[in-house]
Amino acid sequence: MALVNMKELLRQAEAGGFAVGSFSVANMECVRGVIRAAEECAAPVIIQVAEIRLPYSPLHIIGPMMRSAAEHASVPVAVHLDHGKTLDCIREALDLGFTSVMCDGSDLPLEENIALTRQVIEMAGKTGAAVEAEIGRVGRSEDGSDAPEEIASVGDCFRMDETGIDALAVGIGNAHGLYAAAPKLRYEVLEQLKGKLHAALVLHGGTGLTDEQFRRVISLGMRKINIATDIFMAQAEACRGGDVFRNIGASVEAVARTAAGYIKLFGSEGKAGTT
Repeated sequence: MALVNMKELLRQAEAGGFAVGSFSVANMECVRGVIRAAEECAAPVIIQVAEIRLPYSPLHIIGPMMRSAAEHASVPVAVHLDHGKTLDCIREALDLGFTSVMCDGSDLPLEENIALTRQVIEMAGKTGAAVEAEIGRVGRSEDGSDAPEEIASVGDCFRMDETGIDALAVGIGNAHGLYAAAPKLRYEVLEQLKGKLHAALVLHGGTGLTDEQFRRVISLGMRKINIATDIFMAQAEACRGGDVFRNIGASVEAVARTAAGYIKLFGSEGKAGTT
């Protein structure tokens, strides 16, 4: 139990046909809330922080907090760097003991994306951490700024898979943040990839999808699903007035309630003892 490598969670998710929730955290309340939900649901879970969020949640502060929380958890918890854009940031996360890192070269030409990913795989190999890459482009950046979506090419997915990555985020019409209109996911991409990659499939931009959309992508092989916006909104809405300690408690509870809902939807409830 406790701190685990993301590879272990993804292998078990594939064997069991469920998805592991990967929840973004920004502070102690987020970390505590997600792990409380995982423990109450007896579920494996991933806690993550994106590089673009580090001006608000410095990695040298939140990273050790995430790792310590995972080490003290009664369920399997992986600690992940989301959307790592620079080698320096990825190296720092590995030095802090993160058990997985994402190398996001999705805005680069394919060959450059592959070359960057190979560098990260070599770096991560020194600690045994898992590596996630991205093909296609998820709409909007993590901070909500505009970024064009790009549907993943199946051929490019196979090329990236050959690098030996452990997880692959694919752009299928999904986007970060809140959707302005109901997203139209390109399920045919997943249909062509299902069971043919060594890497586990990852869905970014989970907040705002319907229960049916989640169930369908999981049935088509999605094994890691990222949730950020809903976590942050739950915490923000829970804070009222000037009583900081009341707000801490309310924040933890709101995050736990939100994360638990996703854990149950993803099918990972009760799976903590199977990793």
